[in-house]
Amino acid sequence: MWRDSGAPTDSFYQVRPECGDVPKTRFKIKAGKTLSARKWEAAFTQEGYLDLSKTLSRIQCGGIHPSIRGEVWEFLLGCFDPKSTFDERDKLRLRRREQYARWREECREMDPIVGSGRIITAPIITEDGEPIKDPLALLQANPEGLQASGRPENSELSPTSKSQENASNGLQPNISNRLEKVEFANRVPLDKKVIQWKLTLHQIGLDVVRTDRTLVFYEKQEHLSKLWDILAVYAWVDKDVGYGQGMSDLCSPMIVLLEDEGDAFWCFERLMRRLRGNFRCTESTVGVESQLNSLASITQVLDPKLHQHLETLGGGDYLFAFRMLMVLFRREFSFGDSLFLWEMMWALEYDPEIFSMYEELGPGSEKSDGSKEKPKSARQCGKYERENMRNGGNNPETNLPISVFLVASVLKNESPKLLQEARGLDDVVKILNDITGNLDAKKACSGAMKLHKKYLKKAKKT
Repeated sequence: MWRDSGAPTDSFYQVRPECGDVPKTRFKIKAGKTLSARKWEAAFTQEGYLDLSKTLSRIQCGGIHPSIRGEVWEFLLGCFDPKSTFDERDKLRLRRREQYARWREECREMDPIVGSGRIITAPIITEDGEPIKDPLALLQANPEGLQASGRPENSELSPTSKSQENASNGLQPNISNRLEKVEFANRVPLDKKVIQWKLTLHQIGLDVVRTDRTLVFYEKQEHLSKLWDILAVYAWVDKDVGYGQGMSDLCSPMIVLLEDEGDAFWCFERLMRRLRGNFRCTESTVGVESQLNSLASITQVLDPKLHQHLETLGGGDYLFAFRMLMVLFRREFSFGDSLFLWEMMWALEYDPEIFSMYEELGPGSEKSDGSKEKPKSARQCGKYERENMRNGGNNPETNLPISVFLVASVLKNESPKLLQEARGLDDVVKILNDITGNLDAKKACSGAMKLHKKYLKKAKKT
């Protein structure tokens, strides 16, 4: 029987030609399996109401066509209510864009680099709130001073080369005068929250320039600055969590998929509702620790021999799985395959009440374990969510994200190798690093679902 081998998707997320060691994308567009634009449009009524149940199974099996991926993600992540009309969503989108613009302007007033098309990669302030006097930091913090050199606004010279060129052209004193004025203005005592926010700006910049650098898309300065702006604004809006390393990996796909900066921000904000707990850290605990503890419990139940071996090696805290949970396997898959994995996960976890729940809580918050859930139709839920509903809803075992079972599935597959070859934690890390580019996203999700079902059965017996 003839089978469709699928159309490649390389043209949608082009890799720079000099980056030859990037994992190949396995995801292919398959007729009858991948959610197409035609099938997506057919799921809406004339008024705009969406029956998402018609599309979930297709996403779970074959992913989403790249041409409609951003639009579908907005529903999967809870940006929009499927029970709303086209007109209602258009109005909500406009209100959100305006809200993002207000937040960005608020940030720009605190630091003029926000929204300027540039990014900060050097510290601009001390922990005491004093401005950094380093010329590189001052130059980055004053885009107007840079333009005084006669360099076009969209120039992509490095800060160092800009400084050198200004000096050679005899313009350095003029810029220095301007920077002194900026420095004087910055001497106004700053609120602690403002100081904390300003302290993160250069770290965001350092992460942004390293994020998905193999993509042709990020050769453009405007895309880098858009990513930096969104992360800077988010760090200000969500003051409890702020910015944490790894967020740039989570936000980057939103920039690629959604052209409007405001839309990309809200899609990222919705994703962070699921993940912000992982980034909430104290002096004694790491936010993702609870998921690592759950991973340890799952492995102990499903593969006790492996769990015992990892404990003997000193890896009972499962910190070697930290990265997989923090950035949802972005480093283990190619860019295209990580998007395929994410949309399968979200389709499996889909809860039809996600929109109303997030709207009720407001930005910078997440669902609490004790929150009351409204009755919902199992038909409108993803397969993973339906399984949880059948097994008790608010039970701690049924509140775990599918990502924990994805990691458990990877460990299960690598169990023979880990048992035979791992003689220390370095070996564990090396074996898990070797899976990069060798994982199949669909098989990983399938394995996670099987382990989830098996774990719930065993948990019921104990």
